[in-house]
Amino acid sequence: MFAVRNVANLSKHMCNALKRSQMMYSTGITEKASPLTFLTDDEKMMKETVAKLAKEQIWPLVSKMDEDNQLDPSVIKTLFDNGLMGIETPVEFGGSGCNFMTSMLVVEELSKVDASVGAYVDIHNTLVNNLMLKVGNKAQKAKYLPILAQQASGSFALTEPTSGSDAFGLKTTAKQDGDYYVINGTKMWISNSDVSQVFLVMANVDPSKGYKGISTFIVERDTPGFTVGKKENKLGIRASGTCMLHFDNVRVHKDNILGQIGHGYKYAAAYLNEGRVGIGAQMLGIAQGCFDATIPYLLERKQFGKEIFDFQSMQHQVATIATQIEAARLLTYNAARLVEAGVPFMKEAAMAKYYASEVAQTTTIKCIDWMGGVGFTKDFPQEKFYRDCKIGSIYEGTTNMQLSTIAKAIRKEYSE
Repeated sequence: MFAVRNVANLSKHMCNALKRSQMMYSTGITEKASPLTFLTDDEKMMKETVAKLAKEQIWPLVSKMDEDNQLDPSVIKTLFDNGLMGIETPVEFGGSGCNFMTSMLVVEELSKVDASVGAYVDIHNTLVNNLMLKVGNKAQKAKYLPILAQQASGSFALTEPTSGSDAFGLKTTAKQDGDYYVINGTKMWISNSDVSQVFLVMANVDPSKGYKGISTFIVERDTPGFTVGKKENKLGIRASGTCMLHFDNVRVHKDNILGQIGHGYKYAAAYLNEGRVGIGAQMLGIAQGCFDATIPYLLERKQFGKEIFDFQSMQHQVATIATQIEAARLLTYNAARLVEAGVPFMKEAAMAKYYASEVAQTTTIKCIDWMGGVGFTKDFPQEKFYRDCKIGSIYEGTTNMQLSTIAKAIRKEYSE
């Protein structure tokens, strides 16, 4: 189905990466920044490179993509050509071989310009690539990782019309028929699905076992019986395609079972935790991007004979928001470093997603207030940042679900 092509991957020579970056971090190299915000040379280089790429190649298309409700093909090509669709995928599989922190920095930088692009890259890397990398067998990795790193978008298909926060109350089934499994059901709110070619689908092989029957299947877009519905017309991150998926007797060979039968719920729980760190990075990018676009206006706009920024009440508001953004950054970076260290991070991931989402909403509201009337128009980017950030408190676990997760973790800590 696919033909793997060679690409000029600028990030390969920057990231030798995971082992070297982790080693540099663990040796306690210091600078004036705190340990959490300290970045290795490779991480800094990637951050700067992506920031430049986003400004020059994505920013000019942001408004059009928002209006058209889709990513521009040239943007997708740019992301693949520059190695951003296989950030943690090893070089031998056509990826960039970078670490998890680098992935988060990329999402943050892209989201400073367009959260739709940030979401596209985040979901593809943290959910699809990493799940394939961690639990795929040798043949699956050899077939799909190069494709996903170099040319084909991926989607993670878990949510259904009747299972949102109750993610494991799935109705989609996969009944065995010889060497095949026959999938029937519907998925909803599946990100990237408008352009994806590879789908990781959660389906229950034995409903009598409840969530312990949930398994993961690799389904290619052109599989008979599998159809992608129309795109949702959304408030924000409009260029990030979100569609329903329909499975009508879709036959998938047993070779396309990802990981172990009945372990799908474990995979979903584990990689959604990583994904929540990614949402934290996305929301952090939105907050910082909106803030960066607003402060210059406050330094130029004059009222009553002086710059708006010079009013003490304004300075206090700006300082408060800047502090909150930095706190969100520390939570997000800390969670990312915990992922890299291979230690438990569920609570920290929930905190990063929850708090960064709150800060993004507060920041974008304040920035529109500071801009006055012009901030309410589409001539300036603040209103789009405002629309884009709302999804942060909803997808990959609502704010209430994150708070419940945090509370459960605290109860456990104090009960032991």
